[in-house]
Amino acid sequence: MKIYLKIWRQKDASSKGKIVDYTMNGVEGDMSFLEMLDILNEDLISKGEVPIEFDHDCREGICGTCSLQINGRPHGPDRLITACQLHMRSFKDGDTIVIEPFRAKAFPVIKDLIVDRNAFERIQQAGGFISVNTSGNTVDANNIPIRKENADKAFNAAACIGCGACVAACKNASAMLFTSAKVSQFALLPQGRVEATERVQNMVRQMDLEGFGNCTNTGACEIECPKGISLENIARMNREYLSASIKG
Repeated sequence: MKIYLKIWRQKDASSKGKIVDYTMNGVEGDMSFLEMLDILNEDLISKGEVPIEFDHDCREGICGTCSLQINGRPHGPDRLITACQLHMRSFKDGDTIVIEPFRAKAFPVIKDLIVDRNAFERIQQAGGFISVNTSGNTVDANNIPIRKENADKAFNAAACIGCGACVAACKNASAMLFTSAKVSQFALLPQGRVEATERVQNMVRQMDLEGFGNCTNTGACEIECPKGISLENIARMNREYLSASIKG
């Protein structure tokens, strides 16, 4: 296939960025999206040009670092996958593909397609932990009864990989889905109830300090989430926050 690329290039955080056009020939459908970018970079390096910077690690849809805005959608046109799992068979000969970094005030661009998502780390540091010692205490699995429904919901919430697609999809750049997933994975389990009040207050406070917007209630975050994290988590976090506020 012949593919036309429009890629955001930005030297550093303080420089003004712009869209640069590239043309690729001989693109095969079995290529992954990131493999296609690798081949483009090899060509740029051979010409003595600066390669395009983009993040990736596992290439298995686990780490979330491959976050890219592809034709206006986080992680591209296919649902429930990350950009590293996207293949060029999802496009056709002659297509134009626009590739940009995730856009959010709290995700400043570092270079080209790489953004600083440390805001997510700081939200987790504010409350995404438990004080209960579970190391080696496998006996807890038999001693503490947990409803299967709650266990399943906790595991589903814990599937969030913190890629930031929810933020990129939201017109308010809200981190409510991410934060609520991290709150929910503990709120649904007895081990997480010890710090429940402080956790939700501290994480929501940090989320606001980072400059993320409020929830729009449009559901774009759930649609674009590669792990299908449910909006139910946002409702649960709101209930947790209200309860914590009443307790003082």
